[in-house]
Amino acid sequence: MSAPTGFDARAWLDSHVNLELGVGAPRARPRGAPTLERITTLLTYLGTPQEEWPMVHITGTNGKTSVARMTARILGAAGLRVGTFTSPHLERLEERVAVDGEPIAGPDLDEMLYAVSLVERATGVDPSHFEIMVAAAYRWFADAAVDVAVVEVGLGGRWDATSAVEGEVAVVTNVGLDHTEWLGPTRADIAAEKAGIVVPGATLVLGETDPALLPIFEARSPDRLWWRDRDFGVRSNRPAVGGRAVDLFTPAAAYTDCFVALRGAHQGDNAAIAVAAAEASVGEALDEAVVAEGLAEVRSPGRLEIVGREPLVVLDGAHNPAGAATLASYLQDTNAGRLPIIIAAMADKDLPGMIGPLAPVASRFIATTVPNSRARSAEQLAGEIRVLAPTATVELATSPDAAVLSTLAQSPRAVAAGSLYLIGPLRATLIAGGATPRECAHAPAV
Repeated sequence: MSAPTGFDARAWLDSHVNLELGVGAPRARPRGAPTLERITTLLTYLGTPQEEWPMVHITGTNGKTSVARMTARILGAAGLRVGTFTSPHLERLEERVAVDGEPIAGPDLDEMLYAVSLVERATGVDPSHFEIMVAAAYRWFADAAVDVAVVEVGLGGRWDATSAVEGEVAVVTNVGLDHTEWLGPTRADIAAEKAGIVVPGATLVLGETDPALLPIFEARSPDRLWWRDRDFGVRSNRPAVGGRAVDLFTPAAAYTDCFVALRGAHQGDNAAIAVAAAEASVGEALDEAVVAEGLAEVRSPGRLEIVGREPLVVLDGAHNPAGAATLASYLQDTNAGRLPIIIAAMADKDLPGMIGPLAPVASRFIATTVPNSRARSAEQLAGEIRVLAPTATVELATSPDAAVLSTLAQSPRAVAAGSLYLIGPLRATLIAGGATPRECAHAPAV
């Protein structure tokens, strides 16, 4: 059914509670006990579209989106029609929902949103922005007749709206301290929430290697548990122009000299997780050519992405201590030297844990803010950085656009980090100004 003339699907969507942006306008629903009741109601009245396809369900503190995109590319190279749901988006809402790598068309998304709005009207259920997007995506995957859906968790796992579907394959990339106000103060607490996506009978692909956390996942009684560095992993991880060259192993096969078209040594681990997830999904070893094609074609915008030629900007949505440490390691490994870092951060993020690894690779910080009620103001951010890194030069910029313009006026190279809500607007500005993501003759090799 098409949305009727006069129905503004995006305005209707934006009228719902949005925890990503920290808004509930025009109405605010008080925070209550976590529940899957709302999303379950939506899906039931939409005809239970989630029963039409199997799911690879992915959670973790870092690497979820990259693993989701790698897994989807590999399964696509194997000849399957693959739906992908990721969040948040960088520039356009449509990015969150894709089939065979192509984002949903705007009118098609509006049609799905209209269908959800009819359920809301009929049932009186009061879903969140994220729950609506999950329902719309699941309905679209059924309409598009996908063979499999690769779905990234929004937050945690146990009570995430995506968990209204029981995934035949559950993937946990890693467990770190992030979103502690929602998931708990310790890694064990967070592991327990993420383990909530594991259902009896599923295959668990566990990328987290801490043996102290293993019993938490074993307690979920997966049919098979593949643990990184024991059952699958990386045998060799070497820098290559524009990515990594890796040798991987899984329970069923070895895959040698694969090119991963993403930068940073951590993408080797992500590739191993993705190959294991794809192998678990199809139930057998993959053809080496399929793995090679999938990993070579993967793209993950805003994740150690080099944009432009002259000037050169590295965009990375490093938004927690582990992400910041990965970015710093990448810059050190490439002998990039100290670079200006444009930074924005949400108020709930562990800023000391982020600035610690970034300060040694920053020639200066340019603090800015993004239009999100959860964001630190530029002034607050700058003040905190001055305390955390007393010898650092810290500047203020009133907006992401102002930050990149002022920074590139002084330097031919820059880094932007701290939040995907910063990376999206900067990426749009740089590309609109003529920059395009590409390999650069003077770009870091990895």
